[in-house]
Amino acid sequence: MLSSSVATVEVADAVIAPMPVNSTEPAASGNGWRHLLAVTGRWLARLLLALVVLSVLLVGALRWLDPPLSAFMLHHAWNVWRLARQPPYYQHHWIAWEQIPPTVRLAAIAGEDQRFPTHLGFDLIEIRHALASYQQGGRLRGASTITQQTAKNLFLWPGSSWWRKLLEAWLTLLMEILWSKERILEVYLNIAQFSPSTYGIDAASWRYFGHSASELTLEESALLIGVLPAPGQYRLDNPSERLQRRADWIIDQSRRLGGLRYLKRL
Repeated sequence: MLSSSVATVEVADAVIAPMPVNSTEPAASGNGWRHLLAVTGRWLARLLLALVVLSVLLVGALRWLDPPLSAFMLHHAWNVWRLARQPPYYQHHWIAWEQIPPTVRLAAIAGEDQRFPTHLGFDLIEIRHALASYQQGGRLRGASTITQQTAKNLFLWPGSSWWRKLLEAWLTLLMEILWSKERILEVYLNIAQFSPSTYGIDAASWRYFGHSASELTLEESALLIGVLPAPGQYRLDNPSERLQRRADWIIDQSRRLGGLRYLKRL
């Protein structure tokens, strides 16, 4: 009888005894989130490192390899293809640095980026002037250098988002570090857009003047460089008075810089 009573009490105690609290479950949940964040962080770091290495290799290779096209050309071809038009979607010819006349090189610097030989990809003086003008009520004008424009046209897409600007800045630094000034200017003149469907100084020279860029005069060079801020607004087949005034200004600036001697700074 006694053993039966003891057994009954033990069963009753087992029924009414509180269940043990699992104090480790919240901690395990917190550890799981921390682990997930750590793994995600490691993968993002690896991805960022891979993108950095890839961009360095790509920009470094183009120091010697001539790009057959640019991102802007691809963008243009895509838009034209969607309209069901037949190729060629644009005109483009590559011309070697040695064949680009000094007059064209000088006109490009005089018209687009007069501190190109000395800056490291960013014209801080021009940026400061643009910001001061904007703070005084003027419109926010661009202050892009030839290197920045080359990075944008060659690798990126049209637009003005901060994300694209960040990529442009990184690629600009890489080009300034890995390329010579001559190479930057050579690539720029070969991929710049001179009309809605014409890219590169040689294709533009053949289309509008009927001869190679190697034969361009200073006046012709100034007209071609004059359209670069807005190739969709100017017409080289029928230059407006506004374009002619800009070409005259480029010629005047070329002389004020010291003429062809200025190219020795490259």
